[in-house]
Amino acid sequence: MLSDEQWDRIAPFMPVVGDKGGHPFADHPTMVEGIIYRYRTGIPWRDLPAEQYGPWQTVWKRHRRFAGDGTWDKVLAVLLAQADAAGLVDWTVSVDSTINRAHQHATNTKRPEHDTGGSCESQESGRSEQ
Repeated sequence: MLSDEQWDRIAPFMPVVGDKGGHPFADHPTMVEGIIYRYRTGIPWRDLPAEQYGPWQTVWKRHRRFAGDGTWDKVLAVLLAQADAAGLVDWTVSVDSTINRAHQHATNTKRPEHDTGGSCESQESGRSEQ
């Protein structure tokens, strides 16, 4: 999934086992590709192909760890800066000015002092009775 050039861009930001010891990390490229596969296909973590990526729990834990320790934030910031420097990012912002009106009782505010007409609503069609 990731080319060697793509992996070379993000590899420096992958954490290494610290001085505290612990189990060495499983293969980062395989774990990252498992995470990418899961998001591209939209499958549940449990359906991740174990023969390609190993136990789904390992891939999920790595993703959670990277999200928690800021690894993904660093990778995103660096890739975005590189893409921006290369002129590949369009910073145009589109703002939708659509107005959606809510019913007068749909607010989360205190009831006003004056009557809003909400206690009894007329269901008549507006035609006069004859």
